[in-house]
Amino acid sequence: MSYQLLILLLAVVIGLYLFRIYRKAAKVDQKLIPEEETTEQVLAKQVPFYQKLSAPEQQVFEERVQLFLHKIKITPINNAAVTMQDRVLIAAAGIIPLFRFKNWMYNNLNEVLVYPDRFNKDYELEGNERDVVGMVGDGAMHRTMILSLPYLRAGFANDTDSNTAIHEFVHLLDKSDGATDGIPEAILQDDNVKPWISLMHEYIKEIRQHDITDINPYGATNEAEFFAVVSEYFFQQPERLQEHHPELYTLLNAAFNRTADTE
Repeated sequence: MSYQLLILLLAVVIGLYLFRIYRKAAKVDQKLIPEEETTEQVLAKQVPFYQKLSAPEQQVFEERVQLFLHKIKITPINNAAVTMQDRVLIAAAGIIPLFRFKNWMYNNLNEVLVYPDRFNKDYELEGNERDVVGMVGDGAMHRTMILSLPYLRAGFANDTDSNTAIHEFVHLLDKSDGATDGIPEAILQDDNVKPWISLMHEYIKEIRQHDITDINPYGATNEAEFFAVVSEYFFQQPERLQEHHPELYTLLNAAFNRTADTE
């Protein structure tokens, strides 16, 4: 056997040995790193609204989530660790307010920016007054939404009446008639506009006077924030809202669950 052939055989043996070690290590790594969940798994585990739908409705919801992800760009900012699960949650938050409106998508949204933490009103991650966790942009940021990643996740992890992403998508829905004013004319039936305005002002007054304590006081900031806050409540804990605030629940249900004229 020539010297060159011996070297070649030795190289092959060493190569096979290293390949086997690599294969074993790869198998260990695969066990340590969980695979990405499917859209259906994320929704079934983390989205109560989806969990309450019938099987055919769940399939429609999944399809609309995929359509959202196809049309709306989701961009991590400053190395925010956005996973596929996070993208599905963003899409779900967008679909929830519009689910009963079969042919409606957000024509006033092109992109969702995901920040790694809270930010200020100038979209900055450093400095004082970083108390913003979600925002619908104006001016140069028109057609853009900003979400804080930890608060996006918290909205789907906790059994509360709060969900930052749903809150911001409700603002977009409110804005679709040209004004972010808490009067969602695009979904309110004409006969319910005046009752809604009257009830909204009554509630804002009572929240400010601390007569109502189970609604986030941020909802008393103005009419737009009231609509967004009580819509979070409606989608997160509908039974509780119906029990404590039946008139408010009835008007929101009539708005969000209109189906007869929204095909």
